[in-house]
Amino acid sequence: MNLLSFFQKNTALSYMRIFLTDDHAVLIGGLQKIIEEHSEFQVVGTAGTVADTLDAFTQQPIDLLITDYNLPDDDGLSLVRKIKRKYPDTKILVLSMHDEAHLVKEILKEGVNGYLIKKDSHKELIDAIYAIKQGKTYLSSDVNALLIHGLHGEGEQRLLTEREREVLKLISQEFTNKQIAEELFISERTVETHRKNIFRKTNTNNLVGLIKFAYANNLI
Repeated sequence: MNLLSFFQKNTALSYMRIFLTDDHAVLIGGLQKIIEEHSEFQVVGTAGTVADTLDAFTQQPIDLLITDYNLPDDDGLSLVRKIKRKYPDTKILVLSMHDEAHLVKEILKEGVNGYLIKKDSHKELIDAIYAIKQGKTYLSSDVNALLIHGLHGEGEQRLLTEREREVLKLISQEFTNKQIAEELFISERTVETHRKNIFRKTNTNNLVGLIKFAYANNLI
């Protein structure tokens, strides 16, 4: 190997290739700017859906995926599982608005390398990326606090996210997916994703069982 080839090879491996997934373009732009202030990191692509993210993984090597939990065509948990199954060497950092202990625990069980809440500081984001690059798992101080708080138990109210409880309430009032979407200003596909998550989390498989569970556990 000549000196030029050696330099090109080692230069190519000197930075961490990062991919961003979030359906908010403004947030994606802000994250990219913050990350690329550090020469060790390079954002090699962005996407707003699970499908586009999976497609990008077939086209280039990616060292770290930073993804939201709520995505328009599926949820972040599904994306994490697919990436971990197909690309086990890729690190994953979840950056989400969700601060429910049960949801964080569920995602951590899938082997993600870090979890941040979107209100966390820019410094925490960079600290998390550096930690993950070094092979560590990173949880922000707020995430650690909510996990500790969650150990004391909060009943089934915390089983569902705030949005899922809103959807559940409308389901109990016999709203259709279209009506729920209009009421909450979200897409019907997102409503369907929430429905699936609600049934999975409550371990019910029909509307009657779901409503019984909801009333028994003061969810509605």
